[in-house]
Amino acid sequence: MPGTEQAILENFQTFVGFVRKRVGDPHLAEDIVQDSLLKALSADNKPTDEENIVPWFYRILRRSIIDIYRRKDARARALERFAQEFPEQPVAEDARLLCQCFTRLLPSVPPQYRELLSAVDLQGEDIGDVADRLGVTRNNLTVRLHRARKHLKDALTQTCRACSDEGCLDCTCEEPKRKTAE
Repeated sequence: MPGTEQAILENFQTFVGFVRKRVGDPHLAEDIVQDSLLKALSADNKPTDEENIVPWFYRILRRSIIDIYRRKDARARALERFAQEFPEQPVAEDARLLCQCFTRLLPSVPPQYRELLSAVDLQGEDIGDVADRLGVTRNNLTVRLHRARKHLKDALTQTCRACSDEGCLDCTCEEPKRKTAE
């Protein structure tokens, strides 16, 4: 329907200004208008009367703006939940209270897992960077990292028993006695 396209394109800058006032970001405003334009052009129920096209497109823009705010709100709530579930890492003074059994057990982990645990969990490297360095996909690396953590957790559970279930704070685990040749 050429009339629809023409009416929308003639008012494009007006639409961008309308959205910019509501979102405050000129680049985001242009993106919203362009996405709305795609929605309008692919819509099945376009207005047949050309004078109704502009108000119809404003309704599409308003819905798109509302969707943006909903997504931002949902993202903020998700980040807040994440922050509550995973509080900050312990500071240096508190680190001495954490169970140090894992450092003793780390050599028992297969080498490919040990490298991942060391790079990601101990040195804090980005998963994407480690994946690139190893020449594997990010998904593959996260699976390997999951297996590595499970392997270490199983070793901790065998060594520390109840301590590992309670969070391993102020660890009193004794190092397992090594068998000596008699």
